[in-house]
Amino acid sequence: MFSGAGRREERCRLYLITPPSFDPETFRDTLAAALDAGDVAAVQLRLKGVEDDAMRRAAEALRPVAQERGVAFLMNDRADLAVETGCDGAHLGREDGDLAAARRLLGPDRTLGATCHDSRHLAMEAAEAGADYVAFGAFFPTGTKPTRHRPDPEILTLWTETTEIPCVAIGGITPQNCAPLVRAGADFLAVVSAVWGHPDGAAAGVRAMNRAIAEALA
Repeated sequence: MFSGAGRREERCRLYLITPPSFDPETFRDTLAAALDAGDVAAVQLRLKGVEDDAMRRAAEALRPVAQERGVAFLMNDRADLAVETGCDGAHLGREDGDLAAARRLLGPDRTLGATCHDSRHLAMEAAEAGADYVAFGAFFPTGTKPTRHRPDPEILTLWTETTEIPCVAIGGITPQNCAPLVRAGADFLAVVSAVWGHPDGAAAGVRAMNRAIAEALA
């Protein structure tokens, strides 16, 4: 799905990031409904400022929901917890540790992703350190977390034309604004509010995003 250069998908796919806070037991049903609504490549568990046990409980509740549906389940920040809890991989931000060390810890069969903001240089370094995909953003204003980088969609085109490592676009992406990113070459669109904050529910959010992706590629 992500692992290894030369395995880029022929299409753009959805990459879900969990909301900033939630009750794992309740959210499990919400996640299941979202994944049953349409194509999703991956789910990233992203919980900031919580104890390790809370991360473990969330992974225990949500990981089977994703994996039973053939969806990769990734842990944000913590490669060690990703291995411990049976996740399919980890995503590291710029301040979340050494990528090469995370690569060794995860081994060859788990996915490693890296935040690269608006920098092809950082992305190349990440790929050399063993990242299976790189993430660029934020492309649009987002309330999920503070951002100061605002890349142009052209970075996706330049990246896809020069490397086989997949790229993820992130940051304020919605069905209404995603078309330029899809057409620029994003392999995955990472979203939070567009799905979990959809007025008709998460399943409707997944359907809307997939419909917008298909229309952009048509």
